[in-house]
Amino acid sequence: MRLIGSRRAAAVAAVLAVAGAAAAAAALATHGRSSPRIAGVELDRPAPGVPLVDDAGRRTSLAAFRGKTVVLSPVLTLCHEVCPITTGAFLTMEQAVRRAGLAGRVVFAEISVDPWRDSPARLRAFRRLTGVDFTLLTGSLPELRRFWRSFGVGFFRTPQGKPPDVDWWTKRPETFDVAHSDGLFFVDPRGRLRIALVGMPDVHGRLTARLRSLLSGAGLQDLRRPDAAWTVPDALRDLGAVVGKRIPPPA
Repeated sequence: MRLIGSRRAAAVAAVLAVAGAAAAAAALATHGRSSPRIAGVELDRPAPGVPLVDDAGRRTSLAAFRGKTVVLSPVLTLCHEVCPITTGAFLTMEQAVRRAGLAGRVVFAEISVDPWRDSPARLRAFRRLTGVDFTLLTGSLPELRRFWRSFGVGFFRTPQGKPPDVDWWTKRPETFDVAHSDGLFFVDPRGRLRIALVGMPDVHGRLTARLRSLLSGAGLQDLRRPDAAWTVPDALRDLGAVVGKRIPPPA
């Protein structure tokens, strides 16, 4: 579930706050564009070294990817709105990065905002369901709170709707949802957060059948008419600014 209303505005402000008061003010004054050459907000601060867990149950952290650029976003595998669309955008970006010859220099990672349910086993099941081949990470509630606080991303449990969504893995009704802020973050090879791209993706209605099957009615609405959206060309332009090479978007 995405944040809405005043909670969403507060979350956007929190993401922008990681840049510091002056940078946030400049970003707001230019509708989130601090430079003509990028779509997001330019930053320069250390990314968190909070320990996390991968889908094999191994302990790791962002430090494991030092020397590569990391593109990361929040995810919960039981999301029925924005997260599957972000996953679709990642898959498209990953293809563009490969065509540009940068596959060995860029890591894509989705990191959970659902410590209550996103176990390594569920991450593996999500990988099988969706066919994604990029990094999936989770952690305990304290770890994920500490990690995402550094990016200005908030998340919290919220009541499940009526009728409840059905868990794609257990086939049972879900008992709660998780609201969270949306964004895309770029960490450079030195381990410094360089760009934050706030909002949900606009994939122009294109999504694989597997990912589309996860969307609720609200998710299909987000797919058709996203709010405060960034596009894959936006994200690739920002990624290119970090890696120092233009990455042509898909045709």
